Amino acid sequence: MKVRNSLRALKKVPGAQVVRRRGRTFVINKKSPRMKARQG
Repeated sequence: MKVRNSLRALKKVPGAQVVRRRGRTFVINKKSPRMKARQG
C-alpha cells in the first residue's frame, strides 16, 4: 500500500473504490490489489 498526497490518478483505475475510514481516505481495488493507497 502506498501513502500518497493525491489519490486522483488511482481513482481512475478500473475497479477502484474511494473509501473513508477512521479519518483517512483509502483507495481499495479488488480487481488489481496493487493499486491500494492511503491518504492522511
